[in-house]
Amino acid sequence: MEAGVCRDKLTTIHYSPFTIHGFNMSELTELYQQVILDHNKKPRNFRKLETANHSAEGFNPLCGDHLTVYLNLEEDAVKEISFEGSGCAISKAAASMMTQAVKGKSKQQAETLFKEFHGMVAGDDEISEEESGSDGLGNLRVFSGVREFPVRVKCATLPWHTMHAALNNRGLISTE
Repeated sequence: MEAGVCRDKLTTIHYSPFTIHGFNMSELTELYQQVILDHNKKPRNFRKLETANHSAEGFNPLCGDHLTVYLNLEEDAVKEISFEGSGCAISKAAASMMTQAVKGKSKQQAETLFKEFHGMVAGDDEISEEESGSDGLGNLRVFSGVREFPVRVKCATLPWHTMHAALNNRGLISTE
């Protein structure tokens, strides 16, 4: 598959009629697509953060997604977070929603959200919300259907891996 193949395409997900977290699957699919389109069209926190004291660059060579996550960490808390770069709709939406979810959290809470999100989309839930003590994934659960498309898992998790790298002062990461 060449770089950029998944740009401007939104994966259509077909599910059987059962429920996850109170949504039947057709409702979840529709919500997923609406949220992805909204955050792709109007990404939140999409800018270079001039006051950043941590940053990392992430690259998904399969899809061509490339982004930088900027963090301003103060007293072990994410005071501010932003991102910039280019990518497919899923990658951009995941980055946008990630910045909203992580802002104001402690470093440990951000790391826990990273683990929960990765477990949810990769289908290997390493840590339950009850065990973590976190606020949970909330509206990030719209990405749960991504696990059905392994190539798209890398698109959805790239921003999270990049944020994780920034929190831990690792400069460059790749999904390969």
